[in-house]
Amino acid sequence: MSRIRAFTMPKWGIEMTEGTIAEWMVHEGDTFKRGDTLCLIETAKITNEVEAEYDATVRRILAPSGAEAEPVGALLAIFDEGAHSDAEIDAFLAEFRPAEGGLAIGAGRAAAPAEPAVPSAEARPARTKIETNRPISPEALRLAEEEGVDLSGIEGSGRGGRITHQDVVRAVRGPAPLATKGLAALVADDGAVFASPLARRIAALHGLSLAGVKGTGARGRISKADVLALVPPSDAIGGIGAPAFMAGANRPEIVPFDRIRKVVAQRLTQAKQDIPHFYLRISASADALLDMRKSANLVLGCKASLNDWIVKASAVALVRHPDVNVQVHGNEIHRFPHADIAIAVASPKGLVTPVIRQADRMRIDQLAAESRRLIEKAQGKGLSMDDMEGGTFSVSNLGMFGIENFDAIINPPQGAILAVGAAQRQPVESPSGGATFETRISFTLSVDHRAIDGAAGAQFLQTLKFLIEQPEGLFA
Repeated sequence: MSRIRAFTMPKWGIEMTEGTIAEWMVHEGDTFKRGDTLCLIETAKITNEVEAEYDATVRRILAPSGAEAEPVGALLAIFDEGAHSDAEIDAFLAEFRPAEGGLAIGAGRAAAPAEPAVPSAEARPARTKIETNRPISPEALRLAEEEGVDLSGIEGSGRGGRITHQDVVRAVRGPAPLATKGLAALVADDGAVFASPLARRIAALHGLSLAGVKGTGARGRISKADVLALVPPSDAIGGIGAPAFMAGANRPEIVPFDRIRKVVAQRLTQAKQDIPHFYLRISASADALLDMRKSANLVLGCKASLNDWIVKASAVALVRHPDVNVQVHGNEIHRFPHADIAIAVASPKGLVTPVIRQADRMRIDQLAAESRRLIEKAQGKGLSMDDMEGGTFSVSNLGMFGIENFDAIINPPQGAILAVGAAQRQPVESPSGGATFETRISFTLSVDHRAIDGAAGAQFLQTLKFLIEQPEGLFA
C-alpha cells in the first residue's frame, strides 16, 4: 500500500539535540530509489549522509539547505510512495506531530483524504474564488484568493512553471521603493527581480541592473555568484573604470559561524573558563627518531609521519603514567589502561578530533594507516560519531606550519593535551666541548590541575622525552 512518509531530523548519539541540513541531494518533484543519498545532515560533531530506505518522490522540502538548526524529530520533508494529491499532502502536513527522539525516515501512514481545519467565519478572511487551469500550489492559490491577486501577471518559478506561494507573496508586496544602505543604493526589490540581499548590494555597488538576469539559486533566485559573474575585471580589482564611490571602501565579508565552528567555539570557551589550565614545557632531540622513522618505513613498507611516531610515543608514555591518561567527569576521575589518542585535524568544516583507539597496542604501520584513514574521512566530511567519541588524551601538531611552540586548550572531558612544535636544527654543546647541530622539537603539555598534579605531568614529559631521544624504548 502506497504511503505518505515524513522525513524527520534523526538522532545520532545520546548528546544530539539538533542538526542542520548542510545540502539536499534531491529536490521537490524528484524521484529517488532505495540507497540513494537524500541529504547531508550536520550535527555538533559530524556531517553524515542520509540514504533512502525505500523508493519515493519528494513532495515537500520544509527545511532548506543551510537554514537554522532543527531539533531532533522536526519535520524536514514529505515523501510520497504513490501519487497522492496536493490536498492529501496538505492534510498529512496539517496532522503531523513530531515524535520524541525522531527517526531518519518517519514511519509514515496510509494516505487518506482529510479536511484541514477550517477557521471560524469571524476569523476567516473574505476570499474570492479563482478558477485557473495553470499549475499552482494549494498554498499559493489560497493566498491569491485571500488577497485578490491576478494570476495572469505572475510567472511561476516552480517546476514546469508552477506558481508557488513565494511567487504570490512577491505579487502581493508589489514594487518596493528604492532603499539605501551605507554609500550604495540597493536595487529595488520588485516583483521582476528575485535576488538575495547580498546579490542586490553587490549589483548596486557596481552599478549593475538585475533585470533579465537568470538566477542559478533555488527557484531561480539570483545569487552572489550570478552578480559577480557580471562584474567587469577592472571593477573587480578597483582599476580604471571602478565606480567612484568604491574608492577607499573596506567593507568586510560577513561569514557566519557554520554548525561545526559554532560548537567548537562554545566548547573551547567553556573549557578555558571552567578548566584550571597550567602548562609544562620540554624539548627533545629528534635525530634518532628521524633515523628510525626512515628505516622503519623501508622495512615495513609504510609511510608513517613524524606525528605518527609522536602519537605512538605519547601512547606508550601514557600507559606508564596512568595519572595523565584520564578523563574528568564532575567530581570523578576516570583512569584508563590504554591510550585512546585524539588527533587534531583541520577539516573543511573546522577543527575536529578523531580518535585512534588503543594507540599504545598498535605497531607503527598500523597506527599510521589508522591515522591516514581518519584524516581522509575528516577532510571528506565522512567522520562518524564513533570516530569522534571518547579519547583519553589529545595531540595537536602545528610543526608542519613552522610554529615553534604554542599552548593548546584542553578538550574536555580529557585531562591533558600535548602541543607539538616544529622540528628545528639548533646548535648544542657536544660532550667534547665543541658545538654541533641537532634537530629538536618543543613540546607543551596543557594540564587540568583539578585531576593532574604538576609532578605527574612532569614525569610524563620526562618519559616522552626519553622515548623520542631513544626510540628503541617504544618497542620494549
